[in-house]
Amino acid sequence: MRNETIDVRVEGSQPYASMDTYILDHYDEIGVGKRPLVLVCPGGAYAYTSHREAEIVALQFAAMGYHTAVLHYSTAPAVFPAANLELGKAIAFLKSKAQEWYIDADKIVPLGFSAGGHMVASYCMFWKKEGYAAKLGVKEEDLRPGGMMLGYPVITSGEFAHRGSIENILGDRKDDPAMLAKMNLEDQVSEIVPRTFIWHTFEDGAVPVQNSLLLTQALVKAGIPVEYHVFEKGGHGLALANRLTQTADGGAMEPTCQCWIELAHRWLENL
Repeated sequence: MRNETIDVRVEGSQPYASMDTYILDHYDEIGVGKRPLVLVCPGGAYAYTSHREAEIVALQFAAMGYHTAVLHYSTAPAVFPAANLELGKAIAFLKSKAQEWYIDADKIVPLGFSAGGHMVASYCMFWKKEGYAAKLGVKEEDLRPGGMMLGYPVITSGEFAHRGSIENILGDRKDDPAMLAKMNLEDQVSEIVPRTFIWHTFEDGAVPVQNSLLLTQALVKAGIPVEYHVFEKGGHGLALANRLTQTADGGAMEPTCQCWIELAHRWLENL
């Protein structure tokens, strides 16, 4: 396995902005050539990035046979679009290594949890509209995501918003009507958004399930293929929803949600 730390800092980044790679070794005796890559983007309300939604999740996908990576994107006081540009830089770098590392460049799929889900979703909606290629000095096609996976994502800046995440990502612009409208991601869906996998829980008391419902409705309206799973039980920030990612006090475990990663696996196999 190739485990490296890649600098993804851009203008406006925090010093720690980086990507850790978990690239499976290639062997001619194994009948697998290039592999998809899952790029994990943890949550944390844009205040930090959660360790519970990072390496341990990436390694689960590695065990399924995918290349993986974890993006430690900039959080507050960094503001939009710093994290988006870091994600773009990470994707462009991985595509530049596709031949050497046996990565399927068309199947680099970011997976975002909570606020990381907002960051991934906003990237997938803005990567072609906001001049990211020019800002990063790459070709537009280098930034194209191969899919989008979201776990209990922050989506809306409206009635069902997670206010802390929206305020952190906007900083001094948190009361700017134009920026609030831009962060209302259910209104930003267009044909450039890739096919999508989403899961959430009905009982989520931090980021209401309406966030995922609003996005799913918008994707369907735009004709973007989407697979959406809502589980009845379970609070926010479940990660794997088992003992491997439980909180220090023994929380964030919900057996009925643990199948989400197998559902994601099946979805990835059909990309």
